[in-house]
Amino acid sequence: MPSLLQLLGQFSNVFQCQLFPALEESLGRLGTSHQKFAKTLALLELDGFVMVQHGRGRPPHDRGAIARAFVAKAIWNLPSTRATLDRLQSDVVMRRMCGWESAAAVPDETIFSRAFGEFARNEFGQRVHAALIEKTQRERLIGHISRDGSAIEGREKPTAKSQPREETLPAKPAKTKQRRKAGEVKPLEQMKRTERQASGRLTLAEMIAELPRTCDVGCKTNSAGHKSSWVGYKLHLDVADGQIPISCLLTSASLHDSQAAIPLAEMTAQRVTNLYDLMDKGYESEPIQRHSEKLGHVPIIDRQSRGGQGFQMAPHQAARFRERTAVERVYARLKDEFGGQTVRVRGAAKVMAHLMFGILALTVDQLLRLGPPT
Repeated sequence: MPSLLQLLGQFSNVFQCQLFPALEESLGRLGTSHQKFAKTLALLELDGFVMVQHGRGRPPHDRGAIARAFVAKAIWNLPSTRATLDRLQSDVVMRRMCGWESAAAVPDETIFSRAFGEFARNEFGQRVHAALIEKTQRERLIGHISRDGSAIEGREKPTAKSQPREETLPAKPAKTKQRRKAGEVKPLEQMKRTERQASGRLTLAEMIAELPRTCDVGCKTNSAGHKSSWVGYKLHLDVADGQIPISCLLTSASLHDSQAAIPLAEMTAQRVTNLYDLMDKGYESEPIQRHSEKLGHVPIIDRQSRGGQGFQMAPHQAARFRERTAVERVYARLKDEFGGQTVRVRGAAKVMAHLMFGILALTVDQLLRLGPPT
């Protein structure tokens, strides 16, 4: 079976020698972004994931064309849907690549908004990304998976915290705590979240459903020891060597990074094979380490300093741990180049859909960088 580099090399050669000349003859001169857009659409194969609606009434607008437009929005790093529509009116090549021959055929902003809501509800971006990773990374032996979370600022009010119990309400009688018998399994409701996740008694879907996804206030300490807070969400990523996002989850901003580690690890293990799990100090936890070892991986986790003494890794571990900067570079590119800082939608599902179009464009870009230069 050809390697990933050979496949990408063949893919690039076909585009450069055959498809780009044909596209330029039909559409006009292709700029760098147009060429990147064409390659991205060819790898993603979006039309196979669009849900076709059947029934009476007026036929719906082409959801495949609208999905391609949202991918274009991420590639051109356009700040809003309105800016995307303006670009579709002026950029003939981009519009025709999306699937509209004339400017009058482009749907209005309300149609785009309705289609985007459908993409969010049926997790369109997540399904396309999972298929892309399956197609390109399944046969690859990955050395390191780097795991981390990053702040995603929202444009909505944080969820109010629950009010304390009123004094007039009668207090419930305290239940007597019964001691477990020898060998008796600890009930799930008495376990911490990471213990429940590592117990093997929850499915991946149950782990993800248990994670909070409402908009709230998050706080994080950076490498310099300074704290910063934000209102919104937190994106959790598993990134492979080559800065390729493998798995992603969106949670409330207040959720600690460690709470999403085991679901991410399970999701990644179902998609790829890797050897090492690299995590920073926020993931220092016995259940997380045991779960990584259970998956057949070697966890390398930075440790908190205790007793005034800093933790020193072994030289071979420190050399591997330096690869963890891959996930930080992915976050930087997602926010600076693929729309991660221009979240205009509300609600976890829509925020995740917006981020997923950026992650799709970023993933394809990194895959093409692995191949020989074109």
